[in-house]
Amino acid sequence: MTEPQRRKKGLLLVMIDIEPEYEEEFNRWYREEHFPERMNCPGILTGRRFIALEGGPKYLALYDLESPEVLDSPDYQKIAGPSEWTKELLPHFVNRVRNVYVEIEP
Repeated sequence: MTEPQRRKKGLLLVMIDIEPEYEEEFNRWYREEHFPERMNCPGILTGRRFIALEGGPKYLALYDLESPEVLDSPDYQKIAGPSEWTKELLPHFVNRVRNVYVEIEP
């Protein structure tokens, strides 16, 4: 008898540079809107932000997911579409990287 297959966790990685004149607004948007929305989404377990000491892009966010499929869920889809605030900032994102991963070893 085989062991039941466990659901593999996921990781969302986002790296962004922002035009310098929009950096303060970007960080306020992240703290007040973007991050809280994700932290209240079922299936997103944890979220952390980092700033590069060397290399780039300057900002990094990591989100632990119950599984990569969380990003296809109706709850996530409700927040995935850009808000008005997000639409204002998007043109000022530079070097944006967004990768989704599945765990291969616990």
